[in-house]
Amino acid sequence: MSKKRVYLVDDELLALEELKVLLNPYEDLEIIGANDRVEEAILECNELKPDLIFLDINMPGKDGFAFLESLEEVKEVIFVTAYDQFAIKAFEINALDYLLKPLNPKRLAEAIQRFRSKVFSNPATPQEDDRLSADKKIFIKDGEKCHFVPIAKIFLLESEGNYVRVYYDKHKPLLHKSLTYLEQKLPDDLFFRANRQYMFNLDFIDQIEPYFNSTLLIILKSGHKIDLSQRQSAKFREITGV
Repeated sequence: MSKKRVYLVDDELLALEELKVLLNPYEDLEIIGANDRVEEAILECNELKPDLIFLDINMPGKDGFAFLESLEEVKEVIFVTAYDQFAIKAFEINALDYLLKPLNPKRLAEAIQRFRSKVFSNPATPQEDDRLSADKKIFIKDGEKCHFVPIAKIFLLESEGNYVRVYYDKHKPLLHKSLTYLEQKLPDDLFFRANRQYMFNLDFIDQIEPYFNSTLLIILKSGHKIDLSQRQSAKFREITGV
């Protein structure tokens, strides 16, 4: 059984050392990094892509929620904090667990068992490239609200300057990424770049209609209408057989 890769983030060095000691008995977990500097931790997590992050919330510069927003990919998160007022917000973004300091070894064991149950009931499949798979989630901090959005539920992405509006369910938060960046990260067998402004989920197409000069008009189940350029219309016909 391969070990699951764990990364620790806390602005207190003593808290990091304590967590390392408490995690030492868990032979199926491998600590691949730990950092008390948020910006450095972001760079390392984006490079290493850990299976599980133990994350403090109240940190200087960026709190734990802003930290998650800066990551390209978030697999599983367990918050470790001295403050209980963030618990509701943490679970709203589907955090795996929320542990209060000082850490209780029994609660830590429960959190790790919850992680084991989840990852082994939904084993990840190897990816051929750096794209996210449809079963992953992306984290979006939109003002005071936080969203942990399943990629498969996103039906439309709309470019708005330096941001992208992400449409899923009844929500449409803003993500501080470019549409071109998301085009490179989201699964290309699920999402299609329509034009400079829009990219949509193929699973949410309701109708496809002929448009001007051999172009196509895509109507999503949400009612959104998106016209494809001639070039993208030809590409769409090629990949879908329309």
